[in-house]
Amino acid sequence: MRFLLPAVSSVLLVAFLLCADARPVYSNQYPASGNGVEDSGTAASAPVHIMAFGDSLTAGYGLANAHSFPAVLEGELLGMGYNVRVTNAGVSGDTSAGGAARIAWALESAPELLILELGANDALQGISPDVTRTNLAAILESCRAHGVTVLLAGMHAPRNMGEDYAARFDALYPDLAREYGVALYPFFLEGVALDRTLNLDDGMHPNAAGVRVIVSRMAPVVAGMLDALR
Repeated sequence: MRFLLPAVSSVLLVAFLLCADARPVYSNQYPASGNGVEDSGTAASAPVHIMAFGDSLTAGYGLANAHSFPAVLEGELLGMGYNVRVTNAGVSGDTSAGGAARIAWALESAPELLILELGANDALQGISPDVTRTNLAAILESCRAHGVTVLLAGMHAPRNMGEDYAARFDALYPDLAREYGVALYPFFLEGVALDRTLNLDDGMHPNAAGVRVIVSRMAPVVAGMLDALR
């Protein structure tokens, strides 16, 4: 099923780019142990390490850490009975090129499942979909080399970028999912995009309620992948 993002005004696009300040928001998301093994040292006690790797939408721009996507997803999965820890590898303002440049370092913390959410800033900046595809492919190659399972979260280009650009951009996510054999979540902002009640005042970043909607829709998908891992 395809989820299309309606046209977005140039004011909102500028707001998004200004809010995405390109500063890392890392705060204890890469524990020194790197493997999540508890003190008992038994395999059964080790939570599954899920990494949310993305931009400001992952980082939780404008929100307290407790309301960010990784924190809310972790709480939801724990409530569903899954032993997990979800680390926040989101960098506000990041493009696919930024993600490709830091993926090797991120994978040093040994995630078992990586949620890849990048590309929104590429589209807003009018970066060629071919470039975005190449960068995302590099990230997927790195994950494959490390044996990391990936959930690729799709994004849709604003329609004011032109129909040709939007068609090429939108298609790169399902194309990459097929090429690399990874799971695809068609649109990260499904159910939230352009709903004023679910976004911050900039109209682009989910508020706490919006994050809960995203998690409620994505958590069952992640849970199914966790079942397959174990």
